[in-house]
Order: sequence, then structure tokens, then C-alpha cells
Amino acid sequence: MLAKILDRGRPRVGKPFRGGALRSRDRKNAGYTLLELLVVMGILAVLTAIATPQLMGYFGKAKTQSVQLQIENIGTALELYYMENGAYPSASAGLKALVEAPPEAPRWNGPYLKKAKNLLDPWGRPYQYAVSDGQYEVYSLGPTGKAKSASAGTAPTFRGG
Repeated sequence: MLAKILDRGRPRVGKPFRGGALRSRDRKNAGYTLLELLVVMGILAVLTAIATPQLMGYFGKAKTQSVQLQIENIGTALELYYMENGAYPSASAGLKALVEAPPEAPRWNGPYLKKAKNLLDPWGRPYQYAVSDGQYEVYSLGPTGKAKSASAGTAPTFRGG
């Protein structure tokens, strides 16, 4: 009896023993079952479904804040253009007049914006520009790409002049 107790952790004769090697009966139970894998995948799917809309909301807010900052920068550039040229760029010249000299501005001292890519909103669309009677409006079409409407009201706008 004492010999059995002392012999417990020792390998049997004829079977190799490698520290943590599994015995054949333990190998059958060593892996994950299909059910366990499906449960883990289900939990991950639920967590992803919960987290994705929140993350997309954060990205949407970040883009909207970026648009507001870019439109303010464009507004500042338009004011500089006005101070040097005595008028805002025409509708035909558009915002491109802030980057490249238009023929209608002989006192152009730009560029007023560093890069032409600053004239694109985070969704890759050009900012919209309208000017009339010494007043201008700069706005983004927003994530939908549709013209702004009174009901939409989500696209950032900057008015000046």
C-alpha cells in the first residue's frame, strides 16, 4: 500500500515521461469542444454588435468637429482674401481662389490656405461656397452628400462678410 502511494507521480515502466506530457486519456479532453468555441464566438459577436454603433457615433462626431474647424479656417482665409483684394472670390472662382490666383484678383497675395486638400470635407466632397452682396456662405454637404435643407440642419455652415 505504501509503495502505491509513493509510486503515484512516477511514470510507469515502458512509458516515456516528459515533465508535462499528457497521457493518452488526457489528450482527448485537452482541446476545446465545438460548443465552447461557439459560445465564445457568440459572446464576441454580441460585444461587437454593442460596441460598433457607439464607435461609429464617435467617428461621426469627430468628422463633424473637423468640418467645423476647417470651415472656420476657410472663413479666416476668405477674410484675408477680402482685406487684400477688396472683395470675396466670385462664385465662379470659388474657394479655389484661396489656393490659386484667379484672374479677377490682381492683388492676390496667397495662397491663403496651405493645401488644396483643405477644400475637401472629411467625406471627400468639396466645400460649398456661395457669395452675394458682400456676404458669403461656406458649408459642407455632410455625410449624405445631399444639398442642405431646413429639415436636415446637420451640415455645418459658416457665414461671413
